[in-house]
Amino acid sequence: MHPAYSVILFTTASGAGYGLLMLLALVGLVHGPASSAWFGAAAMVLSLGLVTVGLLSSTFHLGRPERAWRAFSQWRTSWLSREGVLAVAVYPVALMFFAAWLFDGFLDGVLGLLGVMMACLALATVYCTGMIYASLATIRQWNHGLVTPIYIVFSLATGACLLLALAHLFGRGQPVQSAISLAFLCLVLVLKLAYWRSVDTSQGKYTMQQATGLGHLGPVRQWETPHTAENFVMKEMGYKVARAHARKLRSIAIGSLAFAAICTLVTFAGPSGVVTPAAILAAIFALSGAVVERWLFFAEAQHVVTLYYGAQRA
Repeated sequence: MHPAYSVILFTTASGAGYGLLMLLALVGLVHGPASSAWFGAAAMVLSLGLVTVGLLSSTFHLGRPERAWRAFSQWRTSWLSREGVLAVAVYPVALMFFAAWLFDGFLDGVLGLLGVMMACLALATVYCTGMIYASLATIRQWNHGLVTPIYIVFSLATGACLLLALAHLFGRGQPVQSAISLAFLCLVLVLKLAYWRSVDTSQGKYTMQQATGLGHLGPVRQWETPHTAENFVMKEMGYKVARAHARKLRSIAIGSLAFAAICTLVTFAGPSGVVTPAAILAAIFALSGAVVERWLFFAEAQHVVTLYYGAQRA
């Protein structure tokens, strides 16, 4: 599949924003109305800003972006529509949580409840994002049981690294924040390596014999290409990334996430002058790894329509 940069930005930025919202709910539950109003303000502005930028960027690849609102009406059958509805529902709850955090006495006693609601809505939104791809049986690499868990864990890992960086910038870094970041970074590494191993060792479900319905006559091979020039289907569905190039990009993604984990380890017991830069580097490399991984997620996907353009299995 041809990687759509707007969708890569959407899934990476909004995923990190929702992950940060989920963890901010935990902060609100544990600490109550924060004494550091500036930390709370910076964290909420960053999380909602990332979510908003991501959602807006998701409309850039649409032919008629002004019609995007119609997707909200199909929530009964469409994961994309459910994602849109939940994404909008997050905002009022997040803003009430923000107000309860900043203004002591405002919405007194419901900060924890608002935090739980905000975290659940953010988690459900990311789950729907993952299911948009995991529900597509026509793409073997997406129709996989690990796709949605990886989306969720990536969201929490990048959000945790952002929270860690912000906490140290405002002088509120704690070992538990480093532990949460490290745990999610390690988990996403394990899940992603397991996913790549699974898709690399499994064969395509469909063959040209099945696609043409002529399998009962024996082996089927393509006599000539359907088109004499590259068309839209070939550009979008038939995009291929070289195996050597994919291996290199996989190494970059894994290396970036591993380096983010190492930087997170430094924040446990590093020198005072090194801890904050290490936390910032952890966030930068976690997001960089997420961007490369997400590009590969699209570039390595093979649609069954490629069977009509020469592929033997898909």
